[in-house]
Amino acid sequence: MTPEQLQTLVREQEPFVFDRMFGAVEKVRERLERTCRALEGAGIPYAVIGGNAVAAWVATKDDGAVRNTRDVDILLRDEDLDRATEAMQAVGFHRDKVMDVTVFLDGPDGKPSQGVHILRAGQKVKDSYATPTPQIEQSTMIDGKRIVDLQELVGMKLNSYRRKDQTHLQDMIGVGLIDASWPARFEPSLGERLQTLLDDPDG
Repeated sequence: MTPEQLQTLVREQEPFVFDRMFGAVEKVRERLERTCRALEGAGIPYAVIGGNAVAAWVATKDDGAVRNTRDVDILLRDEDLDRATEAMQAVGFHRDKVMDVTVFLDGPDGKPSQGVHILRAGQKVKDSYATPTPQIEQSTMIDGKRIVDLQELVGMKLNSYRRKDQTHLQDMIGVGLIDASWPARFEPSLGERLQTLLDDPDG
């Protein structure tokens, strides 16, 4: 895109940019709230994982360091998935599958990238991962929502270790949730990854 085309795009979209930006953040929050209420109301054990879990833990130290995320990630037990589907459909979500991952779309025209993504408790997301996902019981109530325990969350981020996972880990290091004692808590391969980030948190 040329500079001229970019300026034209900015002029055309300018009145709506901040409305869209703040609206997108609010939609994620609303999906998270609706999901947790639906599961709690149906008595289905769950845990919030992913970027929202990172945000919740970071906010316990410094709400100014919280990073927004575009989707909702939830941990469920295999045996609860059908009941969870009923509860989620009752509040407007539609179950789908994207690349072997169960996703609840927000309405029939919802986008997978903006949906509620489900991971199975106690299972490896990929065979190459060092450890499985946590159990539902490895979670803590924060602001009325069940959030995966901090150590388990860090382990999940170390397993996945994509660029955004590294950024989330750096955020947690930055607010003091993770310190030099933490690498020893994990499998050696994961501990080495964490040590690399501790040695160069801004890298």
